[in-house]
Amino acid sequence: MKMLSKLKYVSIIFCGVSIMSCAQSKKEIIPETYVAHKTSETIIIDGKANESEWKKAKWTNNFIDIEGVKTPKYQTNVKMLWDENYYYILAEMKEPHIWADITKRDEVIFYNNDFEVFIEPDGDTHNYYELEINALNTAWDLFISKPYRESDGVILNDWNFTGLKSAISINGTLNNSGDTDKSWTLEIAIPFKDLRTLYKQDNVPRDKFWRVNFSRVNWDHDIKDGKYSRKKGKDGKYLHEYNWVWSSTGVINMHLPENWGYVYFSTKNVESNDSFTIPKDDKIKRELYNLYRKQKSHFKKNKLWLSIDKLSSTEIKVDGKTIIPELKFHETGWNLMTKSPFTQKVLIIKEDGKFISK
Repeated sequence: MKMLSKLKYVSIIFCGVSIMSCAQSKKEIIPETYVAHKTSETIIIDGKANESEWKKAKWTNNFIDIEGVKTPKYQTNVKMLWDENYYYILAEMKEPHIWADITKRDEVIFYNNDFEVFIEPDGDTHNYYELEINALNTAWDLFISKPYRESDGVILNDWNFTGLKSAISINGTLNNSGDTDKSWTLEIAIPFKDLRTLYKQDNVPRDKFWRVNFSRVNWDHDIKDGKYSRKKGKDGKYLHEYNWVWSSTGVINMHLPENWGYVYFSTKNVESNDSFTIPKDDKIKRELYNLYRKQKSHFKKNKLWLSIDKLSSTEIKVDGKTIIPELKFHETGWNLMTKSPFTQKVLIIKEDGKFISK
């Protein structure tokens, strides 16, 4: 019962956010990209990142607020590497007050300031992974079958990264309200085998990309008797948290995998400066998801699906090519689809939001 009640509560938090933020920002959301190079160096997970490969790897752009319109109060950056066994992530967070008090795994970690990782390996927006870690190195890891916008999604709170490695170093002092800190650094190694969907599957993404995002949750705080806590307003309720992310989703909702960034796992070494360009079919996919969200939002308000001429009333162009979407209804729902003029593949979004390319 405890697990079920917690999952229900977590679902309410995120679904409520999703409902309030169902309208996408009018500002066009262009996902961030990053090339994670393969390393031959042994990476020791100690939070210090002393290895030469870490020193050579590039930092991401500074994090932005989740809606993509404000500059966060404190700077956050990430580096990434990989080898045949692990996906390595290094996060550095500027923070003058480093505190945490949640010590039990799989508690609601974002009630502390935390760092969060979201990984969607195959690009269909379903079956993705979430990891949250606070400054005490306490983890909360989840498997999510569908984004929260789909009411039949499943959240597996008892699912774990069984081979996860993580460590933290602090430039300052943890939970000491008497001084001013500078930053905390989190180093993570996520085993590829923990992300397998088939027994002994070779899922190492050599020269492939995954959809990934990172979030930093930060709270205004109070200090009482030398101890930190989340700040409350005059009404006695906790003030809203700040959500700072690598790749903006356009709304206050992290659970939009189609808007996450792209991490390309290059087999070249870190000095090669390999590059990555978002595939043209993924640009079409982005346009289809705009229509998908419009369709779902209209049904939520009116209990009626739009026809394709009303759903797509203006011409859609991607890199100079006209995209002609189709909407096909069937006994168990509908499919939104189009044929790519670039690859000739048929790109499909099902009624439950799952993306298919064939």
